Amino acid sequence: MKTSGLGELEAVLAVARHRSFRAAANELDVSTSALSHAVAALEARIGVRLFNRTTRSVALSEAGAQFVDSVTPALSTIREAIEQAGSFRDTPSGTLRINTSLGAAKQVMPVFVEFLRRYPEMKLDIVTEGRLVDIVVDGFDAGIRLADTVPQDMVAVPFGDRQRFTVVGSPAYFARNRKPRVPMDLRAHRCIRARMPSGTIYQWEFERRGESVRIDSEGAITLDDADLILRAARAGLGLAYLTEWNVAEDLAQGTLVRVLEGWLPPLDGLCLYYPSRRHAPAGLRALVETIREFAEVERKASKAGKADERARQPRA
Repeated sequence: MKTSGLGELEAVLAVARHRSFRAAANELDVSTSALSHAVAALEARIGVRLFNRTTRSVALSEAGAQFVDSVTPALSTIREAIEQAGSFRDTPSGTLRINTSLGAAKQVMPVFVEFLRRYPEMKLDIVTEGRLVDIVVDGFDAGIRLADTVPQDMVAVPFGDRQRFTVVGSPAYFARNRKPRVPMDLRAHRCIRARMPSGTIYQWEFERRGESVRIDSEGAITLDDADLILRAARAGLGLAYLTEWNVAEDLAQGTLVRVLEGWLPPLDGLCLYYPSRRHAPAGLRALVETIREFAEVERKASKAGKADERARQPRA
């Protein structure tokens, strides 16, 4: 009796995740027609329709939903067995799928570059989105997010310095407006509002000496991308609430000015994370090692920089 191949099962699960043949084909790096043929062949073999298709949507049928629920854990076990066998290779190979935010991906890009230089047989599939996802359900090998958003049942590998938000405005803006001294002063300012992936407007958070304040900022423009917010701040449209990493170059060049420094304590930095219940494939272990090496280099550089700063301070 003929049995369906792993490729057909992977095709069905990818379409189920994305609710789209085109998006699933992009993930699997195959043509849409090839993916459609694979799914159709499996449906013909088992004699049921797994998806209800229209010109505008793709949804699992009742039989398809039961099939996916049954196949997903079994296929996960098979993938893990293949990964474990592959870990005996001298050189890691294959593809790692990583979910992260756009801002985090920009910060970690030097690590990705070094990783691919070291391991030319590896490929990285980086998916950036603002919303948090279940990396296991959505078929990712790992995620990269701020440490306080990482699920507790994951293995977390810290990367980079602690993060901190900051409030900035352009010199032209402050030529027309007095600088805020406390968070409540922001109510008299034009602020560049940030929309979260959920659609809610992000409230600016402040803290000092145990006092916490949240400000629902008001302004003439609302954006959902950090780079666009940065451009709006440079143009003098209002104050922006961004991470220091986003604005470091502007602060150094004087194109933006920082305010309310004492009200913005540091946060935990980025982490790469992956399921603790699964065997980590060789490629993922190699990426973890690369991240740890980068983190150690950054730690030593930061320590040396602080020592130089103390040495430059005048003695009493």
